[in-house]
Amino acid sequence: MKVSQRLYQTALPIWESYYQHPFVQGMAHGTLPREKFQFYMIQDHKYLMQYAKVFALGVIRADRESDMRLFSTLINGTLNTENAVHKQYLKKLGVDQAGIDAAPMCLNNESYTNYMISVAFKEGLPELATVVLACAWSYKLIGDYMETIPGSRDESNFYKHWIETYISPAYREDTEVMIDFVDRLTEGYTEEQLQNLDRIITNCSVYEYQFWDMAWTMGKMDR
Repeated sequence: MKVSQRLYQTALPIWESYYQHPFVQGMAHGTLPREKFQFYMIQDHKYLMQYAKVFALGVIRADRESDMRLFSTLINGTLNTENAVHKQYLKKLGVDQAGIDAAPMCLNNESYTNYMISVAFKEGLPELATVVLACAWSYKLIGDYMETIPGSRDESNFYKHWIETYISPAYREDTEVMIDFVDRLTEGYTEEQLQNLDRIITNCSVYEYQFWDMAWTMGKMDR
């Protein structure tokens, strides 16, 4: 079994629980209140800025030029492709950069991103690559799920463009690249090292669920 398959089996029960979350259901059916989505997009923008730093640490930690270029490409994709979707939606919702900057980062968001950066600093390149998989892979699966919902990609669904971002060939390709990268880096890993990867992807997957909760309640637990 490839390491990625093991990680997939470890995290899948948590990832599949996202599908029935009211926030995810609301986007798929076009019923999500826009104020909740606005809150989510501001927090996710802040998340992506930290997510890009994990990839930047990958550039520093990598020995191969090809790996450095991979992380550089992922930084660009995060800042200029995925984040562009956030900026477009926030513009539609009347939120400018000043509004984004003025919003405080929620406790869950800060804890999650601090955890990712901590792993990236303290552990090896395979662990750094694993720490981003829960977000990348689960968003692909959420996109796949939403695509099966009748009407999810109708023009009348305000969240159509968000869904199409995560089912796009480019996003799917980037996710597969990271999956293959983890498999290459973890060749010869011991059972103890693999258990640590299980722990990392489980922790990040739980943080992801909490992120959906945070978005649904609009940070209620922070107050």
